[in-house]
Amino acid sequence: MSLLHLSFYSAFTLSSLGLAFHQTQLISALLYLESIILSMYIALSTLPIENQTPSLTLIPILILAFSACEAGTGLAILVASTRIHGSDHLHNLNLLQC
Repeated sequence: MSLLHLSFYSAFTLSSLGLAFHQTQLISALLYLESIILSMYIALSTLPIENQTPSLTLIPILILAFSACEAGTGLAILVASTRIHGSDHLHNLNLLQC
């Protein structure tokens, strides 16, 4: 395994573990999701160049589009929950009360 693969796998794994174990604030969860998407985008963009194979340029562009949609939706939820509950702590959010 090359150093490039190791860095992609470790970035994805550390972001996933951070998302799983640090669920106190919504902004930190959104940052972990963005880092997961960013590591996937970089991996899918650079691996065809490294392997010298023709790549589909549509897949990384779709990942960026979904990432932008996810970021916009997440920030909208963050603003709405901060206005309603007064903070962005995840333990204040209860779907049964909404």
